[in-house]
This record gives sequence, structure tokens and C-alpha cells, in this order.
Amino acid sequence: MADLQDELHTTTGLGGFDAPLPGPERPAARSPQDAGGSGEGTEEGGSLQRARALLAVHPVADGHNGLARVLRSLPWYDLELGESALGTDLPRLRAGHVGAQFWSLHLPDALAGERAVGDALEQLDLIRTVVGAHPEGLRLAYDAGQLADARNCGRTAVVPGPAAAAAIGDSLGILRSLHALGLRLLTLARASWASEAGLTRFGEEVVREMNRLGVLADLSGACDATARRCLALSKAPVVFTRSAARALRPHPANLPDDLLTELGTAHGLCLVPLTAEQTGPSLRDVADHLDHVRRLAGAHCVGLSGTYDTGTAHPGGLADTSRYPHLVAELLDRGWTDSDVALLTWGNVQRVVRCADFTARAAQQRRGPSTARIADLDG
Repeated sequence: MADLQDELHTTTGLGGFDAPLPGPERPAARSPQDAGGSGEGTEEGGSLQRARALLAVHPVADGHNGLARVLRSLPWYDLELGESALGTDLPRLRAGHVGAQFWSLHLPDALAGERAVGDALEQLDLIRTVVGAHPEGLRLAYDAGQLADARNCGRTAVVPGPAAAAAIGDSLGILRSLHALGLRLLTLARASWASEAGLTRFGEEVVREMNRLGVLADLSGACDATARRCLALSKAPVVFTRSAARALRPHPANLPDDLLTELGTAHGLCLVPLTAEQTGPSLRDVADHLDHVRRLAGAHCVGLSGTYDTGTAHPGGLADTSRYPHLVAELLDRGWTDSDVALLTWGNVQRVVRCADFTARAAQQRRGPSTARIADLDG
């Protein structure tokens, strides 16, 4: 499997089969902060223009967005016109050159069992409804090919997930049902089979079934024991959808240096969150974390996680999804190459999703759906 991942890595960069197709640039509406400035980030100039030109070809694949949860509480909304109460809408997505987003299925900690499963189903239904109501701006995507198709059509691809482990209700049959409805990431935390003690035998079977289906393992919030066991067990790359560098910010969801190094060796992906709590109060703090993760894990293992509309505060200069060009301009000023930026914004997510697709097809030729039950393995 390592050979397959190496092959994928060499073919999904600037010159491989995911090279951008020619086509018109999506309209880049100016946000109010572009006009007035926020006191943070790079001013209008050469770096910002270069950043926008790069993002027009290699848009941002945003690893975590909470819009589905927020929209459930709004009596009315229009994402095409724009919503001042949100950090995400179509004008801001276009201004920020966002080509894909993972829409989180947030489950409150108190939810478990049938209630958690039902809540996840309702959010999957809402995501389909929202995307269907905005066909000129959004498109559902379930695999790497659909991600690329949405980008080339000037739409933002919406990938359902991650969902908390409680969403599957300790049942591999429910996992398969959620996958059939579109779920593509599952967070391996807050479950009896993925706890502070690590993965149980049933938890390991969950990972194998996720590999067979093409559901990516999200390890943000998982304990170090679970993360390391999943890194060793999973045949597909693992993803940390909301994790920065613990050496720079001692947040429990951030990763220690040795785990970042292991992640790089395994060709996984660390999506650095744009939150003040995990990365710091300024745009430059976020760039520091990106530099740190790139240095330890490699340019092929770092990406972006906006975490907009999740109720968390964002660093100065990164108030909403329109601000990605300013962050990229800061990285260019720090010496990031065009190819490294292209991997950061789009190439790494595309590689991981594509590798999950390959892994699933290979696994389905070797084994059928698992019939394991938690009572049999962990009872």
C-alpha cells in the first residue's frame, strides 16, 4: 500500500493527471475587508495578486466547515445573496477561491445511540437540500473525480463529513448506510471502541470497513494511542481535519512533533485550523503553524481547515472564507513555492481522497461487507 501511495503522490501534483484544465476564472468578488483592510495580512500588491492567480488554478479545499449545523437554526437564508450572520456564503466562497469544503455533521456530546444516528441522517438530508437549492454555486462530491469536476465547472464541491463516531451507533451496517447517503469522513473519537484507551478490536474492524468503503478516518480529537494505531492499521491515508502544531500552541487537539513526523511518513494529512484558540490571534500565527507542519511532515501532508461557522473565534485577518488569498500571500512572502502552495490548497486533499478511492476498490475485491458486531469482538 505504501508503494501505491508513493505512486499517487507523484501523479497528483502540478504535472499529473490532476493538472488543471483550461477554463475561465471564477468571479472573485471583493469582500469588505479587501477594501478597508483589517490591520492584518498582506495589503493589495504583488503577493496578493500572485496569490489570487494561484488560487484561480489551485483553489482551496477547506477541510472543515460548520455551515450545516448553523443553517438548521436559521428560519430563512440565501447563500447566493450572502448572509452577514455567516462566515460562509457563495460570494465569500468565490472571493476566497474555495473549490471544495468538507461540511461537518456536528453531534453534541450528549447525543448517543439512536438519537445520534437520527441527527446525522437529518444533517445529511439538509446538506443535500442546501446544495440542491444552490446549483450555480455548490455541487455534491463523493470522490476525487467529482471534486475535480466541480472545480473545473466553477462550483464549490461539498463533501459530507466528518461525523462523530457516535453517528454509526456501534454498527457497521449503519456505517455502510451513511456511506451510501454520502458520508465520507468519520471522526474516531468519543466512542466505546475509540476512547482514551485506543482502538478496541471492534474499532479496528471499523477502520477496515472504512477502508473498504472509502470513508476517510479523521483523527482530530482522538487520543494519541488511537491515532498511532490507526496510522499503522489503515490502508488509506488518515486525516486530522482540525489540528495544528502542539509545539507552538499547547491545545489538546494539536499534534506533537513526533506524531507530525509519523504522519508525514504515512502520507497522511494535517489540516491546520484557522481558529484563534488552536493557532493564535493573528494570520501570521496561522502561517507559523503551516510552516512548522510543512517542515516536520512535508509539503505533501499539510492543508487548510477553515472551521468557519463552528462557533469559534478566528485570527485577525481571517474573519471569513473570503480571506484565503491573504493567507496565501503571507506564505508566498515567506518563500513558499508555487508548487507547495498548490499542494497546500488543493493537491494534498485531492491526493488523499483519490487514494481512499483506490484503496476501497482494491479492498472490495478481497472482502465483502463485514458482519462483525461489537458484542462479539468487545463483549
